[in-house]
Amino acid sequence: MEIFFTSCGTDSDNWAIKSIAGERKQKGRHILTSAIEHHAVLHSCKYLEDLDYKVTYLNVDKNGLVDIEQMKKCIEDGERKIIGNKDRVTLISVMYANNEIGTIEPIEEIGRLAQKHDIYFHTDAVQGIGQIPIMANKLPVDLLSASAHKFHGPKGIGFLYVKKGLS
Repeated sequence: MEIFFTSCGTDSDNWAIKSIAGERKQKGRHILTSAIEHHAVLHSCKYLEDLDYKVTYLNVDKNGLVDIEQMKKCIEDGERKIIGNKDRVTLISVMYANNEIGTIEPIEEIGRLAQKHDIYFHTDAVQGIGQIPIMANKLPVDLLSASAHKFHGPKGIGFLYVKKGLS
């Protein structure tokens, strides 16, 4: 496991999404995220769309839970494509907990699905860290963003957890 210190959770989100998208662009250029992500994730995804990546903004139900069936369909559709790689999903980014409605996403289920299909999984855990037990090295996540001030640390410090051996 590796911890990289940043100036905030936004920097951690940007770094995670943009670096993995760039690193894996030969494998695929399709990113899945939810429609209710923090603006740091949404802005990074918009930036990548401008660079000709495909981004699917997954629906959420009335409780804010991401649509797992839509996620599975996007993954399966991308794997069926033979020509080009724009449809192949290589990154999923879904927040751990929503700061506005309190929804805790099914991180373990999403992580297992991602692992099954060789997709990197990033979670923005800024709103959950310090509020609920989060053991990054015990979760099926590849990258996890957090911010120190959410667990009584100083402002202006964030970190990005990167699973050991991630390439």
